[in-house]
Amino acid sequence: MAKVPLILAFDTSAAHCAAAVVSGDTVLAEMYEPMTKGQAERLVPMLQDCLLMAGAGWDQLTALGVGIGPGNFTGTRIAVSTARGIALARRIPARGVSSFDAMAFGLQTPLLVSIDARQDRVYLRRYANEGDPPFICALDDLPDGISGEGLAVCGDFSWEIAQKLGATVVSRSVSLSVAIARIASARPSDQKRPAPLYLRPADAAPARDLPPVILP
Repeated sequence: MAKVPLILAFDTSAAHCAAAVVSGDTVLAEMYEPMTKGQAERLVPMLQDCLLMAGAGWDQLTALGVGIGPGNFTGTRIAVSTARGIALARRIPARGVSSFDAMAFGLQTPLLVSIDARQDRVYLRRYANEGDPPFICALDDLPDGISGEGLAVCGDFSWEIAQKLGATVVSRSVSLSVAIARIASARPSDQKRPAPLYLRPADAAPARDLPPVILP
């Protein structure tokens, strides 16, 4: 009899720390804490607490699911690097799941998923038969061709976007971390290592200091 996968999933791509332990269709434990900073210090203790709530140990995990964004650059790197480290130490696969796929999980298509990209911009991805490539645009300058009959919108600024497109608003079917776990559980184990999904350059400005002078 096949062993039921035990998945630990987590996400720090936005202003939160979120984790879940899922076995098959059963959510054994789930934690969510809003935070704008401190994810690096909080994430691993939260994962330990989540496993404790689930009555499971690190050695029982069959795979990890990790949110790869798009979202906060530093937060996304924290989660991805943590997943890679645990996967290497425990010798289990780590499967990256985009925030788009996690938010679209269990919802009907056609669907438009929206994620706050800051500075009055949004990350968008449209799902019809298959997901279109994601992109970034200004909230007030939505491109033509993304609306359509029966379109629903989920995510950040969904009400504003739905009004502009004549669409309806829907909510996620499950939490982000649970969706990541369930998607990761269904994906093949030979996936590439998780990597952050970046759709724009970092907000960091180039250094203003002059480069050092090399003396002869």
